[in-house]
Amino acid sequence: MFEKILIANRGEIACRVIRTAKKLGIATVAVYSDADAQAQHVKLADEAVYIGESPAAQSYLQIERIIEAAKSTGAQAIHPGYGFLSENDQFAFACQDNNIVFIGPPVDAILAMGLKATSKALMEKAGVPLTPGYHGTNQDAAFLKQQADDIGYPVLIKASAGGGGKGMRLVERSEDFLSALASCKSEARSSFGNEDVLIERYVVQPRHIEVQVFGDTHGNYVHLFERDCSVQRRHQKVLEEAPAPKMPEDKLEAMRQAAIDAARAVNYVGAGTVEFIVEQDGTAYFMEMNTRLQVEHPVTEMITGQDLVEWQLRVAFGEPLPKQQHELQIHGHALEARVYAEEPEKGFIPAIGQISYLHYPAQNEAVRVDSGIVEGDEISTYYDPMIAKLIVWGKNREAALTQMHHALGQFHVDGLGNNIAFLDRLVLCDSFKNANLDTGLIQREEEFLLKPATELNSTLVVSAAFIELLSRLAQNPSASNPVWQTNAFWRLNLQSGQTIKFQCNDKTLNIQFAAQEHGFVAQYEGQNFELEGQLLDAHTLQFKLAGKQQKLAFSQTEHGITLFQNGQSYKFTYLKPVFNQDDEQGAENNLTAPMPGVITQVLVAANDKVKKDDVLMTLEAMKIEYSIRAPHDGIVASSYFQAGDQVKAGDELVEFQPLAEEVA
Repeated sequence: MFEKILIANRGEIACRVIRTAKKLGIATVAVYSDADAQAQHVKLADEAVYIGESPAAQSYLQIERIIEAAKSTGAQAIHPGYGFLSENDQFAFACQDNNIVFIGPPVDAILAMGLKATSKALMEKAGVPLTPGYHGTNQDAAFLKQQADDIGYPVLIKASAGGGGKGMRLVERSEDFLSALASCKSEARSSFGNEDVLIERYVVQPRHIEVQVFGDTHGNYVHLFERDCSVQRRHQKVLEEAPAPKMPEDKLEAMRQAAIDAARAVNYVGAGTVEFIVEQDGTAYFMEMNTRLQVEHPVTEMITGQDLVEWQLRVAFGEPLPKQQHELQIHGHALEARVYAEEPEKGFIPAIGQISYLHYPAQNEAVRVDSGIVEGDEISTYYDPMIAKLIVWGKNREAALTQMHHALGQFHVDGLGNNIAFLDRLVLCDSFKNANLDTGLIQREEEFLLKPATELNSTLVVSAAFIELLSRLAQNPSASNPVWQTNAFWRLNLQSGQTIKFQCNDKTLNIQFAAQEHGFVAQYEGQNFELEGQLLDAHTLQFKLAGKQQKLAFSQTEHGITLFQNGQSYKFTYLKPVFNQDDEQGAENNLTAPMPGVITQVLVAANDKVKKDDVLMTLEAMKIEYSIRAPHDGIVASSYFQAGDQVKAGDELVEFQPLAEEVA
């Protein structure tokens, strides 16, 4: 086995690989950028090498620096993780040229599967079923439109070199095809340096199912069953599960065999994922092959009991596959939820900033957390805003759903927005519970999934105020011990009562406390609440209210208190002085950047007349493109940036004026 490997990745990916390497007694080398100097993967590795500035293009995508880091530390092999250089043929070539083992497939396999059009031609030859469409090299716009007309609408235009939802357009009418084609080619050229596209019939209500395959240098191939990745937003996966529910067994077996045929067709070695677009009746069409391990591989590990990173290392070292097909079986059901720093109710816009409080669910054989983030870390604009992957297992799908709901309720994040409440609603919604799956599920269930948090109840308000009351005691110099070290149900001898004030959901809350013989009485909105309790630690309140014993998790900062209950977060902000608002007059006419990013298009000029919802410019941040739209009909007074300009969150982008009323 290898004695030392370098991991050409970061975050939870690098931490995941390091974990298996340590288990096998393999020394590890991490690489890091400026932004990651204090990151967990750097601390976990045996050695770490600095490779450049924070942007990935200046560090994690610098092939020569990574090769040099491997050579200087004596690493025998490089694990590329998943993402970054994992499917880069030039990187695989560079490893080969420097006598370093690339822990991935042969270069020829990467090249064969790297372009969608090329891979589909190979798959067609191998007898793997394809979605009806055009996958050829003729890129003339008129020709492509004719192909789309012949296929029949709706069609999907897809960048041949695409991935991650980039370079993809759904076209429902012939007259919209050419403009959609131009937009798709522009995005593909910008994202991948290749504007070639292919045209496919759009499968209505499709499922996205992928099969995990492995090959070795001895000619052996196996599949490790499938994962359903249908739950997506913006063509990016949100929640995955294994095995795929409500699928006919004969259709699954056909898909699994097709995946092995695909791997064998390109003499594949190592871990790969063959992705299929699947009709509701189970008919599957080859979509693409990812020549790497996938983000969602833990669900496969949970149902098979296999360590897929260990498989990768053994195969790369020249060993045969650890198991043959007949030795692999499915045990139970697994789900993976991707916990992101983002604002689902604001179009899933990434949340940037510091995590002030982070509590992971307790891990055991049924609950696993893969992460490279700890409390106090920053979520920056340079990398993906994923905080962690939460993976759970149950003896069946129903048990796994229950386990996920419970684990999400124990997953607490404060300091920036996150999607935990959204994920919990997703697990609880009828469509997902009943496995009525397709890639449009989130959009279909949007009203339920993105509804505002449950209305505040009096218990939550009084509980937050009680935490503040007990916290004030902890800060009292006359108190010899913190509150959570005092006797249970200790009460403050209030001489004149205390008033706690908060702001929550644009509402001012006023809670008054007075002492009584046993505990306190809190008065809120004309009602009295008798309670007693203590802070068990800095994040747990134990209290008794109306005769009911309860525990409540919370976090507390200089800005206020956040309560965590059943996957939901409730923020209570300390009241601040109200300042004159005159300076904000007219703010609605100034459009600002929602986050740091790069302006990709400016579609208007000074004095242009625009209509409500017209796109004025586009902004790219954290792999996602956002459209800046007109809030109402009006005139563009000024546009302050050009394409390629970097902007900060809050920067004024456009000065926008409403149209003057026409005189009759």
